[in-house]
Amino acid sequence: MVAHAFLLFDTAIGRCGIAWGEHGVTGLQLPEGREAATRARLLERFPGASEVPPPPAIQSTLENIVALLRGDASDLSRTALDMARVPPFHRRVYRVAREIPPGSTLCYGELASRLGAPRSARAVGQALGRNPFPIVVPCHRVLAAGGKVGGFSGNGGIATKLRLLAIEGARASEGPSLFDHDGAFGFDPGVAVEHVRASDETPAA
Repeated sequence: MVAHAFLLFDTAIGRCGIAWGEHGVTGLQLPEGREAATRARLLERFPGASEVPPPPAIQSTLENIVALLRGDASDLSRTALDMARVPPFHRRVYRVAREIPPGSTLCYGELASRLGAPRSARAVGQALGRNPFPIVVPCHRVLAAGGKVGGFSGNGGIATKLRLLAIEGARASEGPSLFDHDGAFGFDPGVAVEHVRASDETPAA
């Protein structure tokens, strides 16, 4: 994927980054500890990209991401993604993940079953761990078996994942809110969320 341009933008979880090219969004970057680190990480992924104002389609995507992370209803399902260099299996995983609405979740095994490959839960997890489009491809809505949080490759790890789920009022696919039962995760999600909020307040470089 070649990104011709990128931009950093403010959200409720911190300053995110987006990169794009002729065929759509090439990557999203969740906030690092400092703005300079977020920019450096994006340029590491997309060397040579220029920081420029967004065209209308990208501006619309930014506004939808900002709204979603503010807790508002927002539809990112039509956002154009450049998957030219994404492996075929990963593309399939991302398409199914994009069908999970805000506030809902699936486990890796459920997503694998929807792919028609029920024994591929581990491969599904690996694909989501390499997701170049976090938020737009909502890998945070995919959990481990039994409602366990599972992994998350973004900065802040599972604390960030929990914060995203909390913003969306996440519910298990057929059950109550993920945050209704104390100790369900083996730790306090509120503490984890506050940890990520504190990191957002680190002065930008």
